[in-house]
Amino acid sequence: MTGRGGAAAARAPASSPRPNASRPVLMVVVAAAVAASVTAGLSLTGNNRGHHSAPRQRAALASQTKRKAAGGKSSSGVTLLAALRGATGRYASPDGARTGSVPGRWYGARSILPVISTRPGWLRVRLAQRPDGSTAWIPDGATVQLLSTPYRIVVDLATTRLILYSHNRELLSAPAGVGTTTDPTPPGNYFVAFFEAPPAPGYGEFVMVTSAHSEAINDWEGSGDAVIGIHGPLGDAALIGDDGARISHGCIRLKDNALLRLRVVPAGTPIDIIG
Repeated sequence: MTGRGGAAAARAPASSPRPNASRPVLMVVVAAAVAASVTAGLSLTGNNRGHHSAPRQRAALASQTKRKAAGGKSSSGVTLLAALRGATGRYASPDGARTGSVPGRWYGARSILPVISTRPGWLRVRLAQRPDGSTAWIPDGATVQLLSTPYRIVVDLATTRLILYSHNRELLSAPAGVGTTTDPTPPGNYFVAFFEAPPAPGYGEFVMVTSAHSEAINDWEGSGDAVIGIHGPLGDAALIGDDGARISHGCIRLKDNALLRLRVVPAGTPIDIIG
């Protein structure tokens, strides 16, 4: 479970840059058994790794997205992404009244948002902020760089497995530790928000921070939020086993070798939590 910085914390990993006081610091909170290992000095690494630049494909990808009834995926499994260059206007409908702003950065990382439908001059995107499932229309203009991703992640709560697809082809099916009945992993359509350095041993080589938020926890350990992450097993690889398990506070835990397979997945990649 992740949240905004708040409580006292241990020193950041040596490889992490010192947090800038002017930007929000994401705080990754470990399970109760290792809660003392919390850190507030993590590096924000929501970069463009794994993205496909879309300028030449812009019309084709937008056309494919427009023809889809839902999900923003083309028949080839490619998802159009809107990488924001700064804050941009938020609208409930194309050409409607402006209702606010979509932030250009979230916890210091660039906002890279999946596009789920288009209209001429407009993009409908998923948002990382609460409430879960939030969307907005944004102008397709100078503040938007179009990218794409061939990847998609599915977390099946019924089978307790995580499946990774590329161009609709299954690359990985791994047992996962998901939320308990008390603190469930929320089903819905989300995306990879950014990557975070591991705060402590047990998290694996990175934490994949998602746009999902816990429905059972609003304020995790005084952090001010409760964001769902995908990370290592926190010592529970044996409990995850071959079949997965319901063992977390809502985050998705993978064995280390499975987590490493997600390294190629870029920010903005859709995550569908089903079951």
